[in-house]
Amino acid sequence: MERMPAAWLVVIASLLFATMGVCIKLAAVDYSSGEIVMYRGMVGALMIGAISRWRGGTLRTSMPAQHFLRSLTGVTALCLWFYAIAALPLATAMTLNYTSSLWIALFLLGGASMLGTRAVDGRLVLAALVGFVGVVLVLRPTVEEGQLWYGLAGLFSGMVSATGYLQVASLGRAGEPEIRIVFYFSIGGVLGGALLTTLTGWHAHTWSGVGLLLAVGVLATVAQLLLTRAYVRGPALVVASLQYLGIGFSFLYDVLLLNDRVTWLALAGIVLIVG
Repeated sequence: MERMPAAWLVVIASLLFATMGVCIKLAAVDYSSGEIVMYRGMVGALMIGAISRWRGGTLRTSMPAQHFLRSLTGVTALCLWFYAIAALPLATAMTLNYTSSLWIALFLLGGASMLGTRAVDGRLVLAALVGFVGVVLVLRPTVEEGQLWYGLAGLFSGMVSATGYLQVASLGRAGEPEIRIVFYFSIGGVLGGALLTTLTGWHAHTWSGVGLLLAVGVLATVAQLLLTRAYVRGPALVVASLQYLGIGFSFLYDVLLLNDRVTWLALAGIVLIVG
């Protein structure tokens, strides 16, 4: 993994995130969104703590404020997304969350214009737009009457996710290793998930539930480490556009495991995403 190009890191991370999504769908039968977020962060923090100790490294940081902001945006985006999922069709909520790539393109274009820096490659902006069209074709989102606020929450989750990814890239350029970035994000997930769960209520554990929570935590942690390294190594807009592959992997899981129907629109969307 040390020398793997950023593009391949995103491909593997997208597959792991899609696999995690299947586990979350199964775990949601026994646990609330806040509990899943909390246990995901808990497993991640323990894993990274063990890895750091094994390597003889340290998790102490000289940039606590930047980590706090990254954790705040990341956990906020997760909570907003779960809030949207509660009332919107899953396809709609996922599409709104995947607008993060478009927001990144807008932020980079706006920053280049305001600061007079080198313009963003138009081909990358086009790739983000085409990929998003592919996402829409695969998921075919809809918003019904009375769901406007949930739709806005989902859209805002995409925007907040974009700021979080840009913060990850900034931390990486400042010299923070990905293991430290993901550790503090995991701690933020534990705190944010625990707060949300305290407000909504706790559920008893089952053996299958514990197994699913462990799977979610392990898959999320490994995928987050790979994605963080990709944002540190590669251009943010390239990495963001390649994240659309997660929709393709999720679609394959739906077809293979949940007997979802294959349509020509979905196939066209997959082609656009991969292209």
